Amino acid sequence: MRVSLKSRTRPAVDLSAMLDVIFQLVLFFLVSTSFNIYSALNVSLPSSESAALVKSEGLVISVEEDGALWLNEKNISDDELLALLLEFDTGKILRAEFPVFISADKNARNGRIVELLDIIREGGFSCVNLMTAEKNDMH
Repeated sequence: MRVSLKSRTRPAVDLSAMLDVIFQLVLFFLVSTSFNIYSALNVSLPSSESAALVKSEGLVISVEEDGALWLNEKNISDDELLALLLEFDTGKILRAEFPVFISADKNARNGRIVELLDIIREGGFSCVNLMTAEKNDMH
């Protein structure tokens, strides 16, 4: 009795389709996720009726009620802020035209905001905007 041995090929699983689906899911979740910039800061912005919507492509410096400064969710001192502003690369935009946004708590001292404006000007920036919240209609 003769036994024939046939060479069997092992079944192969093509993973390229599964990897494609996983890649598409990752892209979907990255695009659909919204990132909250101010999640760690407790800043209550003042409201304004005449505020205009401006692109926020610039530096955002936050001031809490007690006067603490924040840059990119990092608590910094006045001297650290000045050093970071002097080192900051604005790319192709002139430093004087690069937008800086101040997100100050509505109960922050006016003197603290003036001190912050002086630091920003020392850093070479002159395009400064104050961030406000939209005023609710109370009709």
